[in-house]
Parts: sequence; C-alpha cells; structure tokens
Amino acid sequence: MSSFPTTVLRVATTTAAVAATVTNKEPKWEDQTRDQRDLYTQFVISISLGLSAFIAFCILRPKWATLYAARRENRTAAFVLPELPDSLFGWVPVLYRITDEEVLASAGLDAYVFLSFFKYAIKFLSITFVLAVIIILPIHLKFSGKSGIPGWDNNDGDKDGDVEVLRGTLSDPSIQLPKSDPSYLWMYVVFTYILTGLAVYLLIQETTKIIQTRQRYLGSQTSTTDRTIRLSGIPSVMLSEGKIKEFVEGLQVGKVDNITLCRDWRELDILMTERSKTLQKLERAWIKYQGFIKRHTRDNNALPLVRSHPRNSSATAEADPERSRLLWEDSGRPLVSDSVHSRPTTRVWYGPFKLRYRSIDAINYYEETLRRLDEKIIAVRQKEYPPIALAFVTMESTSACQMLVQAILDPHPMQFIASLAPAPADVVWKNTYLSRSRRKMQSWLITAAIGFLTIFWSVLLIPVAYLLELETLHKVVPSLAEALSRHPLAKSLVQTGLPTLTLSLLTVAVPYLYAGLSSLQGMISKGDMELSVISKNFFFSFFNLFLVFTVFGTATTFYGLFENLRDAFKDATTIAFALAKSLESFSPFYINFIILQGLGLFPFRLLEFGSVAMYPINFLSAKTPREHSELPKPPTFSYGYSIPQTILIFIICVVYSVFPSSWLICLCGLVYFTLGKFIYKYQLLYAMNHQQHSTGRAWPMICSRVFAGLVVFQLAMIGVLALRRAITRSLLLVPLLIASVWFTYSFSRTYEPLMKFIALRSIDRNRADDPDDSSTPEGLFSPPSWLDRDSLPVRVGGRDIGLRLRKYVNPNLILPLDGPWIPGRDGAVGSNHEHLDGGQQEQHGGSA
Repeated sequence: MSSFPTTVLRVATTTAAVAATVTNKEPKWEDQTRDQRDLYTQFVISISLGLSAFIAFCILRPKWATLYAARRENRTAAFVLPELPDSLFGWVPVLYRITDEEVLASAGLDAYVFLSFFKYAIKFLSITFVLAVIIILPIHLKFSGKSGIPGWDNNDGDKDGDVEVLRGTLSDPSIQLPKSDPSYLWMYVVFTYILTGLAVYLLIQETTKIIQTRQRYLGSQTSTTDRTIRLSGIPSVMLSEGKIKEFVEGLQVGKVDNITLCRDWRELDILMTERSKTLQKLERAWIKYQGFIKRHTRDNNALPLVRSHPRNSSATAEADPERSRLLWEDSGRPLVSDSVHSRPTTRVWYGPFKLRYRSIDAINYYEETLRRLDEKIIAVRQKEYPPIALAFVTMESTSACQMLVQAILDPHPMQFIASLAPAPADVVWKNTYLSRSRRKMQSWLITAAIGFLTIFWSVLLIPVAYLLELETLHKVVPSLAEALSRHPLAKSLVQTGLPTLTLSLLTVAVPYLYAGLSSLQGMISKGDMELSVISKNFFFSFFNLFLVFTVFGTATTFYGLFENLRDAFKDATTIAFALAKSLESFSPFYINFIILQGLGLFPFRLLEFGSVAMYPINFLSAKTPREHSELPKPPTFSYGYSIPQTILIFIICVVYSVFPSSWLICLCGLVYFTLGKFIYKYQLLYAMNHQQHSTGRAWPMICSRVFAGLVVFQLAMIGVLALRRAITRSLLLVPLLIASVWFTYSFSRTYEPLMKFIALRSIDRNRADDPDDSSTPEGLFSPPSWLDRDSLPVRVGGRDIGLRLRKYVNPNLILPLDGPWIPGRDGAVGSNHEHLDGGQQEQHGGSA
C-alpha cells in the first residue's frame, strides 16, 4: 500500500508531461497556484525542520526528563503509564501501544475526547484517500487531464476552458461563461453525497462511543463537584443559606449537604493581592541584604539551570510547608552569601500629591507593612459581606444534582437557574462578584472587539495574499515582482514559505490575544473560558485564514473583482463563480500549508521550544527562593490553542476532497493527523500539565464545526458545478445542503445534552455519595486522574493549595498567611498560620 501513491504519482506526472509535449508547452512556473517547484521547496524545508526537531527531541528527552517527562515526574495520575525507555527511538512503540483506556485513566476525559478527534480524522481521510486514488484521480486524468500535482496541470488541458473564460469574464463582463456540460461532472454530485454521508456516519459512531464512555465515567463519580449545582438568579429576599436550603429541599428532589452563598469579597481580594506584592518585596530585600547563591543540582535528568526535585517533594511540602520552603538548600551547604551587604533602603512618598519622599530601611518597612496587612486580613475575614445572587449548592446524591440541573426550578424568568458547577478550584471568584448585567455588557464589548479584530486581520492578510500570484504582485509592487521573476529560487521561497509561515505564526500568536479577551468576559469558571477560547480561535482560523485568505488570494478573484466592483455587486453569480474558482486554484497553497504544519512545525511541539527559550530569562530574573521554586513548573497544555487549528486542517481536507488534488491534500492531511495524534498523546500523557475543566464538553463544539465544514464543502461543490454550467447537477446538491443544516440542528437537540449532563440511568447508586470516596476505587471509570477533580491545583500568591480545597470557598478566606522564605532563617517574619481544615471551610464557606 505504501508504494501505491508513488505509482499513482508517476502515472499522473507522466500523463501531464505527455500532455505538455503534445501541446508544445512546458509546465508554467509563474505563481504558486501552478508551480511544482514550490511544492518541492516546501517539502524539503518542512522535512528538514521536522526531522531535525524530532532527532533533537529523541536525544534530549532522556537528558532533560524534568522538562520532557514533567507530568509523569509530578502527577500521581501519570504513574499508571509505562516507563519510556531511554533509547533513541525505543519510546516510540511504547507510546504507540498505550490504549484509550490508559489515556482515560491517566489524562481524563478532555484528553480522551481531543485524541478521539484525531482518530476520527484519520479514519475519514484514510477512506477518502483510497477513494481519491482509485476513482477520483483516474476520472480527472481521463476527462480533464488534471493530476492535482502543482506544476503539471496545464491550463490548456482543461477541456471545459473555464479557467481562461473566467479570467476574461472578470476583466470583461461581456464575455460569456462556458456552456459545456461534460458527463464526468456527475462525479462531483455522487462523491459529495458519499463523503458527506461518510463524515456524518463516522462522526455519529465516534460521538456514540464518547457518550457511552463519558456516561459511565462520570456516572461512577461521587465527588463534591459531581453533586453540586451552580444556582444563579437568586432573588434578594432569598439571599441566605437557610432560605436557599428550604427552597431546594422543598422541590423534593433530595437533601442538601452544603451551601456556599457567594459574597462580595473584593476588599479581601485587594488586601491579599497587596500582601503578595509586599511579601515579594520583603523577600527581595532580604536577599539583597544577605545575598543568595543560585545553586542548582546537576544531574542527567535535569535541564541546564534546572533544579531536580525528588518525586515525593510535593508530599513533603504539604506535610511541613515551613521546612520545605527552602528546598534550594543542600544538606550542610547554606545558600547565604558570606559577603556583607548594607541594609537595603526604599523610598516612602508623602505629602500633598506624594511629591516628597524619604529613604528608610526596606526590611523594617516591609516587615511592618506585612504585619499590618496580616492584622487587617484577619479582621476582614471575620466580617459579614453582602451576598451575591449566586450560590453553590451541594446535594447529598449525584442523581439529585442531575435532576436539578436538567429541570426548570422556578416559574419566573431568570430566577433560580440551575447549571452544572465547576470544580472548586476551577471557580474564578473575582467574576462571581459581577452582576448579570455587568457580565452581559462585558460579553458584548468583547464580541464587538472580536468583530473589529476580524476586519483588522482581513486587511492584514491581503498583502500576504498578494505574494501568491506574480500577476497580482506585479500590479501592486512591480519592482518586487520583476525581481522575483528573475530569481526562481527566491520567488519559490517567498511565494511558498512567506505566506504559509505568516499564517502559521498567526495561528500561534492570535490565540493568546483571544485568550486574554476571553478572560475579560466575566466567566465564572476556567473551563468556560477555555471553551470560549476554542470558539474564538476557530472563528479566526476559519473565517480569516480560510475564507478571506482564499477569496483574496488570487488575481482573478481579488484584483478582477476590485476593478469591476460595481458589476460584481449587480451580478451575484460573478462573486459565486469567483469564490468557486478561488477554492479550485488555491489547493497548492493549502498543500504547502498542511505540509509545513504537519512535517515542519509539529515536531517542534515536542521540543517545547518556548519553555526552553524562556527558562534562562526567567532564571536570571528570579531573585528569591520562592521565585526559583516556580521555575521547574512544567508548561500547561491548552485545548483552546490546539483544537481550532486541527479542525481547520480537517475542513480544508474535506472541502478539497473531490477536486483533482484531493488525493494529495488527503495524503498530507493523513500525515498531519497521524503525527499530531502521536505528538499530542505524548504531551498530554508525559510532558505537560492540563487541568481537566470541561469533562469532554469540547466534543459538541468540534462536531458543530465539522458540520459547518461540510456545509462549506457542499456550497463549494455547488459553485464548481455552476461554474461549469452544470446547473442541473448543482441543483441536485441543494437537498443535501438542506439535509445537512437540518441534521446539524437535530444533532444539537439529541446528542449534545448527553455530552453535557449525566443520564439518571448511568448513575451508580451503589456507591456511597462521599467526596472522599472517589479516591479509593481503582478502576477504569474511577481513574486516578479524577482524584483531584474537586481540588485542581490553585495558585494563590505563589502557593499551591489545590490538594486541600475540597469545598466551594474563596481561597483568600483560608490561605495561610505564611512569612517570607529567607535562606538561613528558621522563623518566618509576619507569619500567621491558618489551616485549611474542614472547620475553617465551613466557617467561611457557609453551610446548611
């Protein structure tokens, strides 16, 4: 099977060469849409980058285990995974043999769902590739002479003549479109139906499997999170724990175990933030006075400059945080410098408008400031704060919780709205203080900002699109076009590498911007934020990087429409034909794009180049032991950055699945998803931390985007057939388009609820409803990764309190007021210790 594509490639190239010889014309080398040299250049560059990155990773992986196996070093859930051998390539088959059950047990539902999409894409593209090679490619070769290989498809070989006529139409509207109607165009109709049906069938098959796994997986859970609802829209007369308990139990669904009524803790949050800054300044002042030797242990499993930790160091830190705070100290080797320094000073500004200052001892000043802040915080924690119309209600059983979230509780609109609660450590407490109107306003403002950015990216991408055709570039920047035409290699590098590299960099940089915007929308959980990031980034990728970039990517579509803008608006068919033709002629660019993403850039994800590059900078900027203790923290995997691009690649493969280049695009897509599944599997299981926020709720979003891609695919086929005057055949695709839209709606009504809620039949009622009970079983559907679902790691003031946060309570109410980490000192300055025990949580969290 591996030699079959090569044979087809030889047949296709031979056929195209013979056609070129007969017509006495050589293959054209004028632009990316017809240049085979660009494909070779892209392939050589990508394979060189990818191989070098992969080999470098294989060499460095056993040497830098603290980075490349960080998750297995630090997470108990990863201990169930097999040890990877230290040989150069011996880890590859071991990773390949890890089953879906092991992925689920170690990494949770989010990782399981994410990798399931790669499996789905591989199945679809494998079948499509076989169909393209066996049926679609031979038909195109016989009837149109097109092989789909850039540089070998002579335009004169297009028996329909649609290319040249379309160009003439856009420059002179009086020219008529072609009237030929070859019989082979029935292939577009038949395969549009076949491939749409195949995509939907495989999607339903995978969705059913995920639903069954998710229902059994969550149905066996009895943690606090699984028994808790988020109750919003509470009337002002009901804002007390007792009244809320009376209301919920009055529904006769079940008994209430605990209630946390959210309050406006803004004052406390401000004090805790100020305390964290003061503590950092105090620690830096002490280090400046005493001196601090940045000492690190060198071993074979650590990055240069990285300190290696014992695997059980986190447990030691939990048992005695004061003794473990100076993990930098080697036994009998103090980290305090022997040199004597003068005590540091700081400026204190005073007087009208703070225009005057005096210099005072920094250590004494920050110690006194810290002491006063601690006194304020202790007093403020005892205050009664005004309640917010939001509460977390924990029921005694999971079934009672599910009945509440799947029902309408109150006859009045916008009152007593029950929804699934995030994990305690997943709550963004500062956003719980916002009113519903404030959250709505912030959401609309962010939506408006996204709209503005959409226009901005569209304008930004047009100059990049100019580079794809010398014809367009010559009309805009003639000197550059002439210079490139004289240097074929430079032209190939610019037209191939620059646009694909620009789009690749945008797919990396823009998600960070959209993630920041999502954090400003006032969402109450980090899981909702991540789902919002997925939605925003996909819209950017699909609309700006696919639709806009494709439409404005060729001279025949952009420059011709610009010159005849008035005629284009009068005649809508001109725009439709231009869009269809853009898709057909743009396939070489997307082949290059997928090759670069799959072969060139994917292996660099294994190297975690960003973490490695930033570590020396972070190391040099870290001054205190606390700051140094944060350095070895492994990077965090974000689904919001990874899912949108993979969906875009899949949609591109679907849209081009019947074009002459379908076999080549499907082959590139197959390589992309095969490598992607392998690389992401390693990162999710061994290398990177990832908080399990959404319990697999990204799958409905993936499905809806796949359906959108199928609709675009059908519209493209309708446009292609209309372009060739096959009106009857194009109309035959309209029922399929309508059916796809209807099925999308039906899917959202039937399948999506099962991806959001737990069916009552799936709940295991034989298990005790105890939040701590989930830590005892050892089975597939009670995996070790779920032990910390109630207590995902929470970083507050540089302190991990996740393992103790098992109830819904603002961490600032219970966070111990530890003193500074000072080398060589046993005591802590300004320390007021509080414990995160159950009684403390009950006091501040409120109980029923």
